[in-house]
Parts: sequence; structure tokens; C-alpha cells
Amino acid sequence: MLTQTTVTAIRLLLHLGRETTREATALKQVAEVLSESPTYLVKIARHLVRAGIMRAQYGKAGGVVLNRALETITLLAVVEACQGTIHGDFCQDITNLSRSCAFHQAGAELHEAITGVLSHWTLEDLSRQPCPAKELRGKVACWLEGGRPGRTWPAKRGAR
Repeated sequence: MLTQTTVTAIRLLLHLGRETTREATALKQVAEVLSESPTYLVKIARHLVRAGIMRAQYGKAGGVVLNRALETITLLAVVEACQGTIHGDFCQDITNLSRSCAFHQAGAELHEAITGVLSHWTLEDLSRQPCPAKELRGKVACWLEGGRPGRTWPAKRGAR
């Protein structure tokens, strides 16, 4: 459901949220820390800047900076910035769901659940425990640590 672009955007934003200086951070530097392609991070940053979640600063001290506090950035905002608005995938929209077909009712309920959960969770929530518990580290591929489905641990490039 979440694309790799969205997960990487979350990782980028969490990284910026940990910065203590609040000054612009070069994406090349962040790419190195996150083991991501700088070009890929630039693409992701454009989505986040367009959505008003980040600001880009140009010039000698250029880079990106959070435009909002982590507690105000929901997962829904990040998903919609990277993947577009989440639309219900069901019959024609009607206001009285009780008169629609069961498939439409199920689709509307699913849409409401997905957007509800994504609206509830903020990046501040994720920042409280950005890594698996100590006993699980090195045993599971955590997406926030750079793990990917089907990729063996460790997730960092060049690591063995």
C-alpha cells in the first residue's frame, strides 16, 4: 500500500526531524546517511516541498528543512504528497450509503479506515520508536532503517 517513495519520504522527514540545528541540510548528505540515491531524494523532496511539508533553500547554504513540526505531519499528508490523493475505489459516489450496493458500502468503509489510520499517525509518533526493539535488530528488515521487502539484512549498501 505504501510505495517505496513514501517510505523513503518518511525516513527523510524523520532524519530532518532529528536535526537539532533546524538549518537547511544538503540532500546529498542525507542520501549518504540513509543509503539512498541523491537523485531519488531530490525527486522525493520536490513532492514534499510542493505539499508544504518541507522548504527548499537555494544557494551556498542550500538544502531542505522541515516546514512544519513532526507532530503536525500525518502519514496521510506524506502519502498524499508522494502518491496522490487516496480515492475510494468503488461504485459511483452517493451520499446515502445505506441505499448503495454492499460492495460500495464495503469500499467506503475501507477508504474511511485507511484514511482514518493514516490521519491518526504522525511523524512524531513514528519518531518515538524509529527502530525495532534491541532484541530484534539485525533479525528483521525494518523499513524505517532502510530494510526492503525481499532484501536480506543488513539493508545498508555494501554491508555484509
